[in-house]
Amino acid sequence: MSERFSSPKPVGPFDVDRAVALARETLEIEAAALLGLKARQGEAFARAVQAILECAGRVVVMGMGKSGHVGRKIAATLASTGTPAMFVHPAEASHGDLGMITTHDLVLAISNSGESDELNAILPVLKRLFIPMVAMTGRATSSLARHADVVLDTSVTKEACPLNLAPTASTTAQMALGDALAVALLDARGFREEDFARSHPGGALGRKLLTHVRDVMRGGDAVPRVRTSTSFTAMMREMSSKGLGATAVVDENNHVVGIFTDGDLRRQIEKGRDLRNLTAEDVMTRGPRLVREDALAVEAADVMEEARITSVLVIDESEQLVGALNSNDLMRAKVI
Repeated sequence: MSERFSSPKPVGPFDVDRAVALARETLEIEAAALLGLKARQGEAFARAVQAILECAGRVVVMGMGKSGHVGRKIAATLASTGTPAMFVHPAEASHGDLGMITTHDLVLAISNSGESDELNAILPVLKRLFIPMVAMTGRATSSLARHADVVLDTSVTKEACPLNLAPTASTTAQMALGDALAVALLDARGFREEDFARSHPGGALGRKLLTHVRDVMRGGDAVPRVRTSTSFTAMMREMSSKGLGATAVVDENNHVVGIFTDGDLRRQIEKGRDLRNLTAEDVMTRGPRLVREDALAVEAADVMEEARITSVLVIDESEQLVGALNSNDLMRAKVI
C-alpha cells in the first residue's frame, strides 16, 4: 500500500524575518517584471487592440494550468467591460469544445513557454479556419508565437519563486497585460459607468445607476393624498393608514400643491393652534420637493439629503402625483 501524500514538514522553527524578507523580495521581483512589461508595449499591443475591436464575434481566451486561471479572469474582465469574451479550455477544445469557436471570433492564447501540448494541438486547426490569434507568451520563438497573428511579449527575467519554478512573476505579467487590453478596449469603445452598471446589476454601482424612482416608490392606493379642503382629522387618518409619516395635498387635477408631515404636525402643536377646525390647505407646506418617476433613485436620495427631509413625492411627466418615497424605501433597495 502506497504512502499517503503529505505536505513537506518545516525544516525548523518558523522564521518570521525570513518570511517578511521573502514577501518583500517577491513584490520587488513582480514589480520589476511589470516595469519591464510596460517598457515593451508598443505597436504589437496597438495591433492586438485593433484586432479585437475589429472582431465581429467573441474573444475566446485559452490557456493551460496557471495561464488558464489567468485566462478565465481576463475573459471575465473583458466581458464586464464591453468586449464579449469567454474562456475555452484547450484540452476540452480537442474533445469537442472547439465547436464553440466560430470564424467570427478571435483567440487570445496564453502560455509562458508557448509550448503547451494541449494548446499546440489545436493551433493548426485554428489556423486552417482563418481565426485570428493574439498570443501572450514569454518566448517569441515558440510554437504559439509562430502561429499567432500578433505576439505580446510577457517574458520575465525570473520568477518570484525561490526555485524559479512556480509561475509567479510570469502570471502577474499575464494578468496585468490582460487588464491593459481591457482598459484600452473600453476606452476605445467609449464604455461608460452606465454600461458597466448594466453588466453588474447586482452590484452597488448597478443599483445606483440602474434603479429608477418608479422601481422603488410606493404607488397607487399606498400613496397618502388628500384634497386641499380635507379636514385636519381626515388628513391625520390618511397619514396614519398609509404609514409614510406624510401626505400629499393635491388639487382637483391631482397636481401636488403641498405636503403635510409629522414634522409639520409637531410645529403646529408647538404654536398652540386649535387644529380641529382646520383643513389641509391651512396647515400644509406649499411647494414641496418633488422628483420625477423616471429619475434615478440615487437622485431622489440626493434631493432628500440636500433638503434634509425623509420623504419625497413623485410625479409623472404631466406633473400628476403617482408615488411617494422615503429613506426606508431607498435603504431596502440598497440605493443608500
